[in-house]
Amino acid sequence: MNISTRFAVAIHILTLIDSNKDGKSTSEWIAGSVNTNPVVIRRLTGMLNKAGLVEVRPGVAGAKLARSAADITLLQIYKAVNAVEEDSLFSVHEHPNPECPVGKNIAGAIIPVFSLAQKAMENVLQEVTLDQIVHQIPVA
Repeated sequence: MNISTRFAVAIHILTLIDSNKDGKSTSEWIAGSVNTNPVVIRRLTGMLNKAGLVEVRPGVAGAKLARSAADITLLQIYKAVNAVEEDSLFSVHEHPNPECPVGKNIAGAIIPVFSLAQKAMENVLQEVTLDQIVHQIPVA
């Protein structure tokens, strides 16, 4: 199971908005960079707005960051767009053979490890800011 592409697209959206401080970051303009439909952008921007990461106003074209890029972590973005449910980054196969000693015990053995791995990844995302991503993009 992969992390939803919503996460990467949300980072793309926020990076574009930050790089376009003096312009209007409309869903159509952002969609052109992401190479997707503006409806997808509006849906994700709505999620980012609900999480307090962007500001959008009904009837007014464009979005802007609700706070500094240095104050937005990748973990906040990850959570805002529901990239993956809590403790479900890794899936365990369903219906192993309950008559097999491994089959009936495998989930209990690996789920705690999977949970630790997800927490470790989330800890890394907490340490990276949108500003760090923005500064990785070459200026045209």
